[in-house]
Amino acid sequence: MGTSLHPPQLVTGSRTLYLVWVPEDPDAVAGLVPAGLTPAADRSCYINQYVVEGDAQTSASDGDDAFGAYSLTYLGVNLSGLDTEAGIPGRWWTDYHNSSEPMIRYAREHGVPAGAPGETTLDLDGDRLVATTVVEGRPVIRTTARVTVGTPQRVTGQLRYITSRGGEFVSGRYAYVADIAEEFEVESFEFLDKEHPVYRLRPAHPLQVTFGFYAPAMSFVYPGGEGPLGSEHGS
Repeated sequence: MGTSLHPPQLVTGSRTLYLVWVPEDPDAVAGLVPAGLTPAADRSCYINQYVVEGDAQTSASDGDDAFGAYSLTYLGVNLSGLDTEAGIPGRWWTDYHNSSEPMIRYAREHGVPAGAPGETTLDLDGDRLVATTVVEGRPVIRTTARVTVGTPQRVTGQLRYITSRGGEFVSGRYAYVADIAEEFEVESFEFLDKEHPVYRLRPAHPLQVTFGFYAPAMSFVYPGGEGPLGSEHGS
């Protein structure tokens, strides 16, 4: 069953935790990147754990294909040579676990490797944030951070994700506007299930987080501008 939705779709006001880190097994990470793409020199990985709490926070809010309130964890590998104009690396998806079946269908049609459904929670108690990803009843990732929302800082830009459709690489631009917490520090980042495929992206010890933020409100298009990799639109 396909979807009647046309890109881009707008998502607003998501609570979002985003990290980039150095993996424990860089060779395994490099092996996840297909021929024709090059992993970043440090084999760095990324994760987005986020929650959309209301149906009306998405442009796909009516009908059988409505995203509904949902949560999502996706992760993958940073790429070399495909930076945006702002110097943010292009990224290759390896794992994607969404709680919304219509959104899973939408993502798959755009080349995203949407796997088994999953649930993500972001629990902020005082200044302690715990983000947990559960896939098929198994907790697989838990991020614990110290957060001071304070006066959030407005940030804007585009992220770039590369997918594969019909044997062709496609570049997608995902424009975003976010208000990020004033202070953010990762205390622990745990991959909890050695048997789950996401474990191959587990972080090095000691933990080396090279980028990260918590946004109590982030809005983005999904996906944005798309085009074949190397074309004017997908350059």
